[in-house]
Amino acid sequence: MAFLSIEGVGKRYGDNVVLKGINLSLERGEFVAVVGFSGAGKTTLVSMIAGLATPDEGEIRIDGKLVRGAGPDRGVVFQSYSLMPWLTVRENVALAVDAVFAAESAVQRRQRTAGVVEMVGLAHAADRRPAELSGGMRQRVAVARALAMDPEVLVLDEPLSALDALTRAKLQDEIEAIWEQNRKTVVMITNDVDEAILLADRIVPLTPGPAATLGPAFTVDLPRPRDRTAVNHDARFKRLRNDVTRYLMDVGALSKSQGAVRTACVLPSIEPILPRTLRDQRASSRPADDGRFLEFSRLKKVYPTPKGPLTVVEDIDLKLAKGEFISLIGHSGCGKSTVLSMAAGLNDITGGAIVLDGRHVTMAGPDKGVVFQAPSLFPWLTARQNVALGVDRVYPQASRSERDDIVRYYLERVGLGDAVDRRAADLSNGMKQRVGIARAFALSPKLLLLDEPFGMLDSLTRWELQEVLMEVWTRTRVTAICVTHDVDESILLADRVIMMTNGPNAGIGKVMDVALPRPRTRKALLEHPDYYVYREEVLTFLEEHERGLGPKARTPKPTPAPVAAA
Repeated sequence: MAFLSIEGVGKRYGDNVVLKGINLSLERGEFVAVVGFSGAGKTTLVSMIAGLATPDEGEIRIDGKLVRGAGPDRGVVFQSYSLMPWLTVRENVALAVDAVFAAESAVQRRQRTAGVVEMVGLAHAADRRPAELSGGMRQRVAVARALAMDPEVLVLDEPLSALDALTRAKLQDEIEAIWEQNRKTVVMITNDVDEAILLADRIVPLTPGPAATLGPAFTVDLPRPRDRTAVNHDARFKRLRNDVTRYLMDVGALSKSQGAVRTACVLPSIEPILPRTLRDQRASSRPADDGRFLEFSRLKKVYPTPKGPLTVVEDIDLKLAKGEFISLIGHSGCGKSTVLSMAAGLNDITGGAIVLDGRHVTMAGPDKGVVFQAPSLFPWLTARQNVALGVDRVYPQASRSERDDIVRYYLERVGLGDAVDRRAADLSNGMKQRVGIARAFALSPKLLLLDEPFGMLDSLTRWELQEVLMEVWTRTRVTAICVTHDVDESILLADRVIMMTNGPNAGIGKVMDVALPRPRTRKALLEHPDYYVYREEVLTFLEEHERGLGPKARTPKPTPAPVAAA
């Protein structure tokens, strides 16, 4: 008999059927990852396993006992840490120990608390309060608190999704090490396919809602411990990664075709929409490119601090051709966003210069379109009105109908043709980011700057918007820089990947040309023979700098093979 059994479970809120026909069985000590998209009901499933919500149909059993309410046999770690801010690390963990093991002596409880604090690597910070901890350290406290109850089942609800890539990778390794030591039965909710493969014995996809249900399980047949760089060579890893990703993309596409999401329609070029005077003006402002349309020359940024000047980046030398797309990648704190904000004219330059189309960048302006992680829309304005704010400024000499055509064109391009008159406050996060992308392109900027534009979105929405971005960029060929922590995203989007060394005094550590044919799709690249060669080069660089090592000799650029049609 299965140790954890979920049979025919369903949940609705009013007329909204969130989950239906959920069936899942776990053996004792098994690690299962449930992979799904935002709004599919993942947190609802976690809440029912934890006993914080009751199924409307079906039942959940642990070791044969029906789950009726919360209990110490289940340790739960949520995305947010929910720590007591006035208590230390030790005291936060002791709360759980004292509640569950009240019958033990004070000495035994102190030993148990100290043991789990040391297990998650926080013995050196046991007397710090949450405000003195990084995000990754706070999440370790949450894991320690859950483990301190010595639960039968550990439930992890996207515990690492709010963390930067380096911290996330470290905690993935720690979670696997802790699991190997304790062999608890684990259900982890995640939207990261790589994370699921690195940690789980089985991966079970949750289909998009409403009435979400579980899809076919994928067995992870990879030896432990799993090294994220080493598995890049393993044909089993590549095959499994492709299979899971393709399944998720296919069920996402099916959901869209049934009306869940409207995709961008095919539209002509923007040029015929523009007034003739503007078309002529744009044409005359396109000089022959000498490979230096955008130039960073010995760029430096220093911030004053109580301990003295802090040099974030220095000696950044980089040249971009007109129409080139590059990615900036590196660990948190390496100055990627600082470089981007200086290129946008939003941050003063301490030393060196940035020259765009022959002019020094000294201030922000409509010639530089910026898309941030949060799109910063006016919530009381519609999608149309948010985009029109910039268009009205950039094209003051155009007629109202001409400006309206431009606004609608780009909203249609990003798949919001049916939502142009919806207020920003009523849009999902993914739809808001679509508005932000439309607004940036509608300015017809000389330079497009993207600062982790999809970092807050679930996998399906991120994949969709990456393809939307590529499709619109292919039509405009605007010079673009994208800051990202996502290795796959950096390769998928860019002509070159610029890898930055760790800060302070960060600089360019390696430049990798991406000779993959365009147009690109995620499905096609997953099958491309050179894709994992590029991926390994970036992963190796990041891993070396995580350990404080210098980069090795650059991997020779592979000869691209033809990309099969998706």
